[in-house]
Amino acid sequence: MTRIKSDFLIIGSGVSGLFTALKLAPLGSVVVVTKKADYESNTNYAQGGIASVFDDKDKFEEHIQDTLESGAGLCDLEAVKVLVEEGPTRVRELLELGVPFTRNQTGELDLAREGGHSKNRIIHSLDRTGSAVEQSLLDHVHANKNIQILENHACVDLITKHHLKDKDNLPLRCYGAYIVDTETGEVFPVLAKKTILATGGAGQVYLHTTNPNIATGDGVASAYRAGAIVKNMEFYQFHPTSLFHEQGNSFLISEAVRGHGGILREIGGRPFMKDYHTLGELAPRDIVARAIDDTMKKRGEPHVLLDITHRPANDIINHFPSIYERCKKLGIDITTDPIPVVPAAHYMCGGVATDLLGRTNIADLYACGETTCTGVHGGNRLASNSLLECLVFSHRIAGDIRSQGKLSYSAETDLIPDWNKEGTTNTEEWVLISHDLIEIKTIMSNYVGIVRSDMRLERALRRLKLISEEVKDYYNRTTVSLGLLELRNLVKVAELIVRSALLRKESRGLHYSTDYPEDRTPSRQDTILSHKL
Repeated sequence: MTRIKSDFLIIGSGVSGLFTALKLAPLGSVVVVTKKADYESNTNYAQGGIASVFDDKDKFEEHIQDTLESGAGLCDLEAVKVLVEEGPTRVRELLELGVPFTRNQTGELDLAREGGHSKNRIIHSLDRTGSAVEQSLLDHVHANKNIQILENHACVDLITKHHLKDKDNLPLRCYGAYIVDTETGEVFPVLAKKTILATGGAGQVYLHTTNPNIATGDGVASAYRAGAIVKNMEFYQFHPTSLFHEQGNSFLISEAVRGHGGILREIGGRPFMKDYHTLGELAPRDIVARAIDDTMKKRGEPHVLLDITHRPANDIINHFPSIYERCKKLGIDITTDPIPVVPAAHYMCGGVATDLLGRTNIADLYACGETTCTGVHGGNRLASNSLLECLVFSHRIAGDIRSQGKLSYSAETDLIPDWNKEGTTNTEEWVLISHDLIEIKTIMSNYVGIVRSDMRLERALRRLKLISEEVKDYYNRTTVSLGLLELRNLVKVAELIVRSALLRKESRGLHYSTDYPEDRTPSRQDTILSHKL
């Protein structure tokens, strides 16, 4: 049986995973596990940029205040201070690694503005920022002999004391993870001194999402099953403007298009955002998403229009080459045609609860990036704070591990058993998995979307519990496969979102309930869930 031992195990290959890998490589051997090719991640699809204070006219206090206002009273102030104040140093590290950020005519970084920001502070690489960062990090990771990437591998379960025979007196600790080779089906343990979850979000829990197919909430689901605390799962950010086209695959139309002067219009041409907020198109994302949703429902229309045709054609093409090229292939010339857009699930603001050093409540298990709830996003993420969070907290994880000095494997590591597949058979029928996947996505989109009610949430939870029991039974008697793992994780994440939403008796940030439309509790209160093992 295959059995791998590494100083550090990182699950996920977005900017969080890769940046952490580079930071930990000087301390020992690193194994990075990724479900697909090494470049496939939410990072790779991030168009907008990285928010950070680089302009002399901007101040940390202003970035902090913008973040707190978007967060609807749920941000952790200390976490936000860490994010903002340490951000510029981390961005400079990306510059040193060769990330080709866009510069203006004077050679300075070109600073854009997005919704919710009071100043121009978005550092970007045209409209391909995520891809540019990802590629630069990958180049350095591939050149580092201490880092091994296992492509086409997935996490089955985190390894804790529950996989040992004599476990009663042991603390809750992570020893690594059982990993499946998705091409051969072999499941084997990767044992590590420290394990870091960096698996990204869970957009695939909804019918319409800007996320890639691999965004199935693996980190949150596996951590929750292992006994980790998760927080604020009810806050799922819907990007207001994803492309509405049957061949568009929910392609994201960047926030920066509105920041550059794009106007949201009804299909008939009337602009409508000033009806909802004084900032119009530059209002926070949750307000823009609800405004679009409300406009579509009131008018019975399948989408709205994002119009930037009043800008010079060369200016549009130079600022948004990827969006221009993608839309052009689908028959939409954004220099002359408004873009049909709809809201789509975009970013998970809740997740695995961590402290300011990325530590979870499970010893030797860290988490970073979108799979976490660090407290910086609160009830609604401020645009372009996400990549910044990845950089800042990945660095902090590595710093915490470095401060612990020489590390050793836990005494129980050698007692971890090989994967036991006795009693399971390779009877997977894709139709069963695909049917449940569609049902989960439909339930979540119909009942747990931008606007919710207790009745809808309770109906969703009843149906999800039935699917969960079916999936559990199917999983226990079927040989492990990627499709089955993703289904298992998605139904768990869906349950966590609904359960969290039912606990919040108010409308706040991304959680809008028709039962409590105006009720806001005055004090910060997180929604906390944990699995009693």
